Amino acid sequence: MTLNISNLELMGINIVIVEDDLPSIKYYETLLKNSGVNLKICRTGKEFIDYINQGEIKVDLVFMDFLIPLINGIECIRFFRKERKNTPVIMITAYSSEQAKTEAYIAGCTEYVLKPIYPEKIFFLIDKYLKTRTAVPLSY
Repeated sequence: MTLNISNLELMGINIVIVEDDLPSIKYYETLLKNSGVNLKICRTGKEFIDYINQGEIKVDLVFMDFLIPLINGIECIRFFRKERKNTPVIMITAYSSEQAKTEAYIAGCTEYVLKPIYPEKIFFLIDKYLKTRTAVPLSY
């Protein structure tokens, strides 16, 4: 059986995507729009840090680009890891250098994936890191 978004139960799951490239953002939105996932898009590192600083925001998974404006992906992961040690952070980038990969892992990324990233890989990563979590609707 092929893994696709309809095979995943994502109601109440919060995914944050930190990406500045508009076509990439539209790609993620298109893939995940009917999944039931709560999707937050941050176009800069500063926007991500500001979002996380709002308080007890539930985040189940982060897709982080390496090179984003104002605060890069590595610094965002370091900041995020100060408070949230167990939330998976997937670095999705075009940087294939071993140095970039090493920096990302040292900062605390869970997995390092090279672009382009195909739908099957996104669904696989969501399934891999969220299948053990219980989806709970947000309360306001």
